[in-house]
Amino acid sequence: MTKFHQLPKPFFRLIKLPPQIAYALGLGPLMGRLVLLLTTTGRKTGKPRVTPLQYEEVGEEIYVGASRGLKSDWVRNILADPHVEVRVKSRGFQAFAKVITDPARIADFLELRLQRRPRMIGAMMKAEGLPSQPDRAHLEEYAENLAVVVIKPVSGSVS
Repeated sequence: MTKFHQLPKPFFRLIKLPPQIAYALGLGPLMGRLVLLLTTTGRKTGKPRVTPLQYEEVGEEIYVGASRGLKSDWVRNILADPHVEVRVKSRGFQAFAKVITDPARIADFLELRLQRRPRMIGAMMKAEGLPSQPDRAHLEEYAENLAVVVIKPVSGSVS
């Protein structure tokens, strides 16, 4: 079975379209319960690159997981320029993004996601060959090839 992070790049480009269209049609408040739009600056082109991503809000920060880890284009764009724009629900704001690769911190994020969305994240874990309720050791081992991005709004930029 092909794991999600092993799917070809064209697949990822194709699945970006529906959330972008939904936000463009003003459905951000509906779509934004699960998906935000992250705009990075292309590291080679300098052009804006929009990526829809699942997220979790933790206090004032937003956490986003990268299933392809440091191989994800949007993560590589952040490493080149951490200044991003975010559209979530009906809000848009400028932010600063930081890439985390520490397996223990990523496992913390995965535990939070499992707690908040047990059915959806459990199914994703199962698709990756893990138990639907993995223990901490499973999560840390799985996290070794992942990355998490922590997004902090720049004060005064929320609209």
